[in-house]
Amino acid sequence: MARCDVCFRHCELRDGQTGPCGARAAEGGEVRPVYYGKVSALALDPIEKKPLAMFHPGSRILSVGMLGCNLHCPFCQNHEIAQREGSGFPVEARELSPAVLAEMAGFYRDMGNIGVAFTYNEPLVCWEYVRDTAKLVHEKGMLNVMVTNGCAEPGILDRLSPYIDAMNIDLKGFTDRYYRDVLGGDRKMVMDFIREAVKRCHVELTTLIVPGENDSGEEMRELSGWVAGLQDVYGGKPGSEIPLHISRFFPRYRMTNRKPTDVKKVYSLVKTAGENLRYVYPGNC
Repeated sequence: MARCDVCFRHCELRDGQTGPCGARAAEGGEVRPVYYGKVSALALDPIEKKPLAMFHPGSRILSVGMLGCNLHCPFCQNHEIAQREGSGFPVEARELSPAVLAEMAGFYRDMGNIGVAFTYNEPLVCWEYVRDTAKLVHEKGMLNVMVTNGCAEPGILDRLSPYIDAMNIDLKGFTDRYYRDVLGGDRKMVMDFIREAVKRCHVELTTLIVPGENDSGEEMRELSGWVAGLQDVYGGKPGSEIPLHISRFFPRYRMTNRKPTDVKKVYSLVKTAGENLRYVYPGNC
């Protein structure tokens, strides 16, 4: 048996067995990424789409998706590449080595590209590819962004943080029930990840508001208050200056029985979060 060290599950896997993330498996007594170098999506995006509002605004970034995720959000908008169904993923992936991807980033520099964003699926389930690519991107004098659910052990952050310049981290809600029963995750692990990440690089947070799940003013007040209370924020800034994106939910994947979040509710929660945070942005409105 081999033990995975990425997230709270600490999966014990037999040789040939794949974990519930669909992206890590045991081989030769070690747990390794199944799809190292396999890219499922590639696009030159505005940086604001990550979303990052206060990191090189107006620039573009080469965004890359891989395969797999260690959460199981029933509303996943990228479920084709994030959620393993049956024996695999219902998409094809192309082979792109770290060196080739870094070269592509440099090629698009003249089009306003500042680097590479690891996004679309959960990049931490193949953190080795992120590390190897990001190191080469840095060597080209370019930047790296990671869009993540933050559900990983601090040791994974230690291995990646020298090469990551900015992150958008999902803080999907602020109750253990929601993380455990709806998302299949661990809120404490995400909070610990955020607490450390803000000391290492520029961080912005995103909360998707799902009707009937995490849409109360009280929960948003608690969430934003916790963010404001973070200490030792990167660059000496107070926690109250960490940007928070509050996004509107749309029915997707296995949660099609809910209506889209009311726009007025989103703006009401933006106002509530603004009691604690200086920079709060509505999204998908």
